[in-house]
Amino acid sequence: MKKKTWQSILKYASITAITICFVFPIYWMLLTSIKPNEAILKLPPQFVPVTTTMANYRGILTDGKFLVFYRNNVIVSGITTLVTLILAVLAAYSFSRYRFRGSRFVMMLFLSTQMFPAMTLLIALYNMYFRLGLLNTYTALVLACSTNALPMSVWILKGFFDTISKSLEEAAYIDGCSKGRTLMQVILPLVKPGILAVGLYSFLISWEDFLWGLTLVNKTGMRTLASGIAMTYLGEYNYDWGRVMAAAVGAAIPILVIFIFLQKYMIAGLTAGAVKE
Repeated sequence: MKKKTWQSILKYASITAITICFVFPIYWMLLTSIKPNEAILKLPPQFVPVTTTMANYRGILTDGKFLVFYRNNVIVSGITTLVTLILAVLAAYSFSRYRFRGSRFVMMLFLSTQMFPAMTLLIALYNMYFRLGLLNTYTALVLACSTNALPMSVWILKGFFDTISKSLEEAAYIDGCSKGRTLMQVILPLVKPGILAVGLYSFLISWEDFLWGLTLVNKTGMRTLASGIAMTYLGEYNYDWGRVMAAAVGAAIPILVIFIFLQKYMIAGLTAGAVKE
């Protein structure tokens, strides 16, 4: 009994410690966003606020730049999600239904691009976009984020298409459906969890992007949230941590809403296609 009691205590103590490690950064972000700047830099740090202010939130809302960054982030993330879904559906369906010599190798080669860090592609993509005149455009950001999200999206959706029997398509062909109509009206409704999972995954990839937004855009009016916050509120001689944290809270709200309401669908979508029937 004593051994089981100590095991339970150790287990719950470990869970509590891990929870604190994950929750504390969020708490510190919220706490810093409502502190005045003189209290933020005070030593020792105040873990319980003595004075609070909403000036940081009023500052980012009246400044105008934050709303521009937010608008750009919504546009880029929305278009990236749409583009990734269209390309991932077509590519995954092709890999699942059409077998050709070397198809498995091509699929693995397609997925292996995820192993290369984005920094290795940075200079090449920058030069290519510069020659094409795509710098400081939504197109450059959408292409970069879609390229980043596409390999895993194709892999996830292929697992879903593999679970669907080809007899359903053959029955649709007999009834006179074309291949495009069969895909849209017969197959896609059966892989809704996978489409939702891929949509959420690509949205999160583009929403939290920092590297491409910092590299491919140098105009303030075209920056997205992560790069815009870093370049606007963090400088060489001045660090406005209050506004940085207030902006971070605003940027985290959509992600928080997504995980609260759609987390179970995303997890179900990511795991359902992993088992082939």
